[in-house]
Amino acid sequence: MTESRMQGFAAGRYAAIDIGTVTCRMLVADVDAAGAIHEVDREYAITNLGEGVDATGMLLPAAIDRTVETVEGYCAVRDRLAEQGAPIAKTIAVATSASRDAGNSDEFVRRLAELGVVLSVIPGWKEAGLSFSGASCDFPGQDLMVVDIGGGSTEMVVGRAGQAPAWAHSFDIGCRRVTEKFIRTDPPAPAELEAAREWVAQQLAEHLGEAGKAGVAPERLVAVAGTATTVVAVRDQMRVYDSAKVHKAHVTRPQLDRQYSQLAAMPLERRSQVVGLDPGRAPVIVAGLVIMQAVMDAVGVDGFTVSETDILHGIILDAAKLG
Repeated sequence: MTESRMQGFAAGRYAAIDIGTVTCRMLVADVDAAGAIHEVDREYAITNLGEGVDATGMLLPAAIDRTVETVEGYCAVRDRLAEQGAPIAKTIAVATSASRDAGNSDEFVRRLAELGVVLSVIPGWKEAGLSFSGASCDFPGQDLMVVDIGGGSTEMVVGRAGQAPAWAHSFDIGCRRVTEKFIRTDPPAPAELEAAREWVAQQLAEHLGEAGKAGVAPERLVAVAGTATTVVAVRDQMRVYDSAKVHKAHVTRPQLDRQYSQLAAMPLERRSQVVGLDPGRAPVIVAGLVIMQAVMDAVGVDGFTVSETDILHGIILDAAKLG
């Protein structure tokens, strides 16, 4: 599932940590000289680093604390794996939208440095490129549009798998940002959701037209990250998350719309109990589905393919490249 055949890579074991607005994740993987990625371990937690950032422009102390604690745990896992006879060639940690927006992200960087973790707060264009590199691993030779719906931003990228993106843009329309901007009632009021949908559509319209000038006609819309993977897990009622079944699953527009209608009508307490939905994602999943629907409307497609290879794989490939 997670192999990418390319050239010019430094073989070894790598650890990639992706700290987003909602989730904090780690992938430890072995890379061979041909560029094939072999997963060793995945770690995942919802830490909500970006809680309140859209309104205050600052990372909350409690959010920093819980994210640092999570990363400390990941480092312990990484070190245990290294002790098993495969030293870690490099650890790469990146932070995205919430840390880009926050005025005190330097404090977060300092706290992680105390753990020995060097954090790079990457710009949106870099995030988009890494997401495309990872997401396109298993679609060799195909022209793709990749959408990565995060907590604070959504990256959209067009290009041919295995090549540099032909067009990319990072939109400030993540699921936590949209939730905090528009949703005040439980369950969300129809007027709130309509306002959110109109705002997302407007943000997309301002730049998405540029994608058509890239000279690439995408044959597939590939969606990565928590909103997309959750759609499959809920649709298939996964009591235990099965990455192999989620990867490359196809979701139709009627399936997405049906899930949106069901989840949007539920109060948070009931939504948190839905099979396949991580309770920590329940507060932001409806906004994520709104964004996914708006993306499909904007690009005129009636389905998407979900990929479990994403920015983490892109980070590792980038770190392992020679030259």
